[in-house]
Amino acid sequence: MKLKDHALSIAFALAFLVSLAGQSVAGLAAYNEDQALHGAATSDWWSFVTSSDFIVDVAENWQSEYLQFFLFILATVWLVQRGSPESKKPGEEGTGSDEQQLVGDFAKPSSPRWARAGGVRRWLYANSLLLVMGLIFVFSWYVQGISGATVFNDEQEMHGLAPISTLEYFGSADFWNRTLQNWQSELLAVGSMVAFSVYLRQRGSAESKPVGMPHVEQ
Repeated sequence: MKLKDHALSIAFALAFLVSLAGQSVAGLAAYNEDQALHGAATSDWWSFVTSSDFIVDVAENWQSEYLQFFLFILATVWLVQRGSPESKKPGEEGTGSDEQQLVGDFAKPSSPRWARAGGVRRWLYANSLLLVMGLIFVFSWYVQGISGATVFNDEQEMHGLAPISTLEYFGSADFWNRTLQNWQSELLAVGSMVAFSVYLRQRGSAESKPVGMPHVEQ
């Protein structure tokens, strides 16, 4: 395997790990400052990164990111944006024929094995990207709710207030405030990318049309 052939995914994986490590360090400092202000015990790094305070922030971001991709993948099956390289061309809406998708009898010898299969296996593989993105979204959203309930109840206890159940937290303003502030930013970013890419260019990027291509073409 040539590393150069996988440079994009490797670069983003390393950037992710550096960012996550930086978040843990900065988050620990902010957490200990807040604890000190309230006269509570501070935490070491390992205790912090395994705590609900850290996990809720990580899960909160993950669920919104994967929701963004889940919706974008689903929407681009049926919806188009003329002139955007992020979209299929008008008239190409839908799941496509077996011949276009190279499945079943139209699969190539080098096609993935499940693309040559039929029934449930082909359906699962044909929708595997959407399914995995959706499952990660649901799981991380659930983790956000569980860990968020713990953090919320710790704050309730600190102020002498009664705790609430995890189910009650899923319907609370705190949960939905955390959720929706991320959803709106992710949806804005995706929508902006789709629209901007019709008229703006970045030479050499796979996410951009050639610099001289007319706006309405893609």
